[in-house]
Amino acid sequence: MFRTQFALPLLAAGLLAVPARAADPKAAPDPAEVKKVIAKAYDFLKSKQDADGSFLKKFAGPGVSALVAASLLKAGYPVDDPVVAKALKALEESIKKDGGVYDRRFANYTTSLAIVTFHEANKGGKYDKIIADAAKFVRGVQDSNGTDDKELKFGGAGYDANSRPDTSNTAFFLEALVASGAKSDDPAFKKAITFLSKAQNLPGEYNPEAFATKATDDDKGGFVYNPFDQTDAKSEKRTTGGGLRSEGGMTYAGLKSFLYAGVGKDDKRVKAAIDWVKRHYTLTENPGMGQAGLFYYYHTFAKAMDALGEDVFTDAKGGKHPWRKELLEQLKKTQKDDGSWVNANKAFLEGSPELATAFAVLSLSYTAPGK
Repeated sequence: MFRTQFALPLLAAGLLAVPARAADPKAAPDPAEVKKVIAKAYDFLKSKQDADGSFLKKFAGPGVSALVAASLLKAGYPVDDPVVAKALKALEESIKKDGGVYDRRFANYTTSLAIVTFHEANKGGKYDKIIADAAKFVRGVQDSNGTDDKELKFGGAGYDANSRPDTSNTAFFLEALVASGAKSDDPAFKKAITFLSKAQNLPGEYNPEAFATKATDDDKGGFVYNPFDQTDAKSEKRTTGGGLRSEGGMTYAGLKSFLYAGVGKDDKRVKAAIDWVKRHYTLTENPGMGQAGLFYYYHTFAKAMDALGEDVFTDAKGGKHPWRKELLEQLKKTQKDDGSWVNANKAFLEGSPELATAFAVLSLSYTAPGK
């Protein structure tokens, strides 16, 4: 099942956002060590690139191609690097007349990721118009969810203008806005945060949804993938008490979205999300999902931690975590001899090493100390 959790990677991949970078080099791994791990991954990705410059185009349209290009650019590879240049060319060929960058599916996801990718590659304003047109396209996806802020769908973004919104798609959309040059006072940010607040297991003024009032102590403060699951009796995300399970990848996606949109650290929603992270800090699984979506989890973890700006994160038990070093060590431990990563759990296409490897490289790009 393709859902926005891979769904492509997309993301914006956050790619960008508001990098804090380690102020204390002692809390970060040796840059040479990071570079060595990424270089092995680069060789693997180069070997898997199709003749037209794309990656997994048959299954994911332009999404994985954008993710690979963005991850390598974030890791320091130049725009004219052969792998990057070919991937960018393939991405350009997927631009539609309506400004979107997509194939048959996941139009918001792949366009949002493309915006971030073109932003990373935008030397001399080469992609200014493409970014502006693509931003207009994804704004249309958000606008398709109406003007009534009392409706659950309001402010969110889904796969396209005809699908219900979810946390992952909305987070990627928001990152795309940042990459397009939008400021935090843009009305689209406020609308996106309205939706994301209703996807958090935190009942109150920001979330009147019934599922939030039924959250378990373990789930409180975290984010759910799809708040509409609360009325789906068949959903595996529902808890025995009628609530919805919080997930690691979604909670980090929600947290970074709040921070990117200018929601302060003293806001109750941000505090609750951080408290959830403190209780569930781990790099061995995607909390609430086990091994499913693990590499997606790593990249939202890295981006959220980077935006949070704490070189050493303290968990609920007082444990100190130099998270950049821990992330590198975890990825070093699981990297294959050929330089790739792959998830034994094949959910969300992470059984494809091209996707898992691109996510891993993107995650590693956030581990370097400040430049």
